[in-house]
Amino acid sequence: MAEAYIYDAVRTPRGKGKKDGSLHEITALSLASQVLEALRDRNNLDTSKVDDVVMGVVSPVGEQGSCIARTAVLAAGYSQETAGFQLNRFCASGLEAVNVAAAKVKSGEAGMAIGGGVEAMSRVPMGSDGGAWPTDPSAAFPSYFVPQGVSADMIASKYGISRDDVDAYSVESHKRAARSWEEKRFAKSVIAVKDQLGLTRLDRDETIRPNTTMQTLAGLNPSFTMMGTMGFDAVINQRYPEVASVNHVHTPGNSSGIVDGAAGILIGSKEMGEALGLKPRAKILGGASIGSEPSIMLTGPEPVTRKLLAKLGMSVADIDLYELNEAFAAVVLRYMQALDIPHDKINVCGGAIAMGHPLGATGAMILGTVLDELERSDKSTALATLCIGGGMGTATVIERV
Repeated sequence: MAEAYIYDAVRTPRGKGKKDGSLHEITALSLASQVLEALRDRNNLDTSKVDDVVMGVVSPVGEQGSCIARTAVLAAGYSQETAGFQLNRFCASGLEAVNVAAAKVKSGEAGMAIGGGVEAMSRVPMGSDGGAWPTDPSAAFPSYFVPQGVSADMIASKYGISRDDVDAYSVESHKRAARSWEEKRFAKSVIAVKDQLGLTRLDRDETIRPNTTMQTLAGLNPSFTMMGTMGFDAVINQRYPEVASVNHVHTPGNSSGIVDGAAGILIGSKEMGEALGLKPRAKILGGASIGSEPSIMLTGPEPVTRKLLAKLGMSVADIDLYELNEAFAAVVLRYMQALDIPHDKINVCGGAIAMGHPLGATGAMILGTVLDELERSDKSTALATLCIGGGMGTATVIERV
């Protein structure tokens, strides 16, 4: 099989996912097509050589529906020969799109492909596509369905993670994100988003609060207490009877923000890269996905990491840098606890608690971020992973070239 190389990675800044956010008037199509245009222009790319564009979208309805990947290909002025499709693996959709694009290259089906994702959460709200799992008793009852926030609070309760722990993690996420912008760590990958007149609407992540402190976070009320008292605490306690009660510790201040954004990663074989005069930045060593217990839902990153590292003949210590999406602070703290990963090796540039989580795009965003950081810090290997609704995990390992 061929090797799959990363030749470039770009993302938009993340804009606040509300009507007063800077990207609210920018459609998902425009976000996605601007990413594709940047990949083309930065690499002087003959787009007829791009066989496929794979995009993650978690709410694939309305403006984000009807195969937005193919529509973005056309809107970006790519060759009509370039195909496109969208996929949905919930929060890991962007990373799964990268893994699918890489698999196409490794199998020889594609010489070059783009994996990425888009989510305009201010325009197409989370949950717009509905779904059977929370609403159909035949699925919800046997899997002990609860909302994700209750799952995150159960992780904290089960593994001894306190409110101070999650708030302290949040403070550090904001500090790291602010420092990364100050030190221009994102300059290589972030493109300015422009409107129809060509005016810049946003050129940096919009939700970072560098002055966040334990004191400011302490004033926020837990977000999921009411859901718990409505019956969901009782549901998840049936699944985990060893936990006396759910301690609700997650607030808007220590959970991922709702934002708009898009990302894309250019992947190709060695031969195609040489033919187009491109220099590889990293090799994709492998990817994996796994199912995990669906009620607690957000613990999948640990088993998928173990699965992928075993497949590659690697250990936790062989990875120089880790990226785990900060869906909720307890998710990252449990991952670090389970795999004995020091905080100075994970999410070193900050994460979604500070910068937000544009659902379909985040996986590709964090992979691009950790690639930039490998180059900046002169390190070799990185693993990116995300927790996923319904109890799953997806991961990817890359090695700098």
